[in-house]
Amino acid sequence: MSGRNGILILTGLLIPALVAGAADSLLERAGELAGKAVAEGRRVVEGREGWLFLAAELRHLAAGKFWGEAAQTASRASRADARDPLPAILDFHRALKEKGVELILVPVPPKAVVYPGFLPESEAAAGGGREDIRHQKFYALLEEEGVRVLDLTGDFREGKAPEGDFFYCRQDSHWSGAGCVRAAERIAEVVRPLLPEADPEPYSAAWREIEIEGDLRRMLEKAEGPLETLPVRVVEGETLDPESPVLILGDSHVLVFHAGGDMHGRGAGLADQLAYELARPVELIGVRGSGATPARVNLFRRARGDPGYWGGKRAVVWVFAAREFTESDGWRLVPITP
Repeated sequence: MSGRNGILILTGLLIPALVAGAADSLLERAGELAGKAVAEGRRVVEGREGWLFLAAELRHLAAGKFWGEAAQTASRASRADARDPLPAILDFHRALKEKGVELILVPVPPKAVVYPGFLPESEAAAGGGREDIRHQKFYALLEEEGVRVLDLTGDFREGKAPEGDFFYCRQDSHWSGAGCVRAAERIAEVVRPLLPEADPEPYSAAWREIEIEGDLRRMLEKAEGPLETLPVRVVEGETLDPESPVLILGDSHVLVFHAGGDMHGRGAGLADQLAYELARPVELIGVRGSGATPARVNLFRRARGDPGYWGGKRAVVWVFAAREFTESDGWRLVPITP
């Protein structure tokens, strides 16, 4: 329900009200769905044709501006001094720059922004304009500060996924095998010019169909219907090397289809696809939790144990779900060396 001072009160969650007059139908709908889910004790919103959406991600879309002073209201982080993502991202960028390393920021677009037509009772038309205006403004601000941002939203919304699939899993919160491939193709375009010459690694790859039980499906009180099947491109060969000039850093989006177990398989994740596209192995530091602060803490620990660590690095590809801007437990400043 609506509260005072332009705030939506949703059973304990504060969501800034959207600016009147803006074309924010998707964002308003996301806020309504997230609020209803929270009120009913659900973490998942069931959409059309078997699609599932994470309520926290929908909440993020409705949170409004999430940097600067507005972060104090938009963010769910417990520490007030860690709610704004901007200082942490800029500090990380500057620290890497001092080491001669390029940061490529890759926020994973929310599923509902790419496929709004699968939200429940959605009237979104295919090919409609983007409504994630806050993301676009924030990325433009980062670019102005010298941070290279790879916004994949347009690629996912307008492109055709390989093997006739979608870029996101229907029953899981992560991008699909096809999404990993498209992301790797775009990242490779940015990273390749930064790398020194090297003999190409003779990788081979083949598409296979797999069956998964998605994390969103597992969150349902009662899941019905068949498990999801989807194609993945499995890369043969060793795709990881701690000495690689390319580091992939991030949340579970860098582990899905790579780490096995609840990550749905091996050999078909982002690191595997990027190694295949670059014809050289990469280094991977991924966490199953938040890619905002914990991933950088793990990177600090890695670099602390190797005094020459940064000497061979040329690029850090930082990948995390865009919802982390408001839904993580904070954006602390973390050094990259002791």
